[in-house]
Amino acid sequence: MHLRFTEEELATLVEMVSLSAEVASWNERPGSEEGVAAYEALEEKVLEKAKHSGHGDHIGFDEEKQRHHLTPEYQDGSFYQQCYDEFRNEVFWEELVIRLADRDLAKAVGIESWTKMSEEQRRAQTQDLEKRYWEEFSKNGIDRVAVIFPPGEG
Repeated sequence: MHLRFTEEELATLVEMVSLSAEVASWNERPGSEEGVAAYEALEEKVLEKAKHSGHGDHIGFDEEKQRHHLTPEYQDGSFYQQCYDEFRNEVFWEELVIRLADRDLAKAVGIESWTKMSEEQRRAQTQDLEKRYWEEFSKNGIDRVAVIFPPGEG
């Protein structure tokens, strides 16, 4: 199969495959190695072709890993990096809110009851808590978050 891309489309494709390979590289679940390797192989192929098609300024080569990569200078201002940073930021806050609300629910109903609940049941019972945490973090970030260590641990 042959595909033809404009310069802009090729630049977008380079960013897309680099973004997907970056996200895939975080997958450490058992059995994910094959999928991650497939993403990295496609990224390598696209970057190599793009380098030889006039995008060499943005693509470097890591001798140690024997792989092409987007240069840090290119990544810094790229849409790809903006997407990746925004994704990581949103996941952080969402996970923090859900985990704190789940912790509070487990304390309120007991761990045994909490364990028996489905994810949907938990979310239904933690909606108000999640909203409260979202409001807190939207207003204050983590400035008012504190870790209380058990006696003798800190």
